Amino acid sequence: MVHIWDYDINELKKTEEGRIKILERMINYGPGKEKIKLSDVKKYWDKLDLYEVPKHLLELLIWGRCRSLHQPKNSFSIK
Repeated sequence: MVHIWDYDINELKKTEEGRIKILERMINYGPGKEKIKLSDVKKYWDKLDLYEVPKHLLELLIWGRCRSLHQPKNSFSIK
């Protein structure tokens, strides 16, 4: 089971928003012993908040191309 340390997983499973959060955690931090359902990933794709690299990799694996545009996030940098 995916490790959700800051929420009650049983409460999350009751709502669509909660199921999306669980799916995000499984993709971003690893699924644990569970498998990630491809149908869920496709269903909630536009609602998932994923790290950039795994997102692009999944796009390539699922659809054979990157669907999202590379948009760098505002991050701290020293020039």
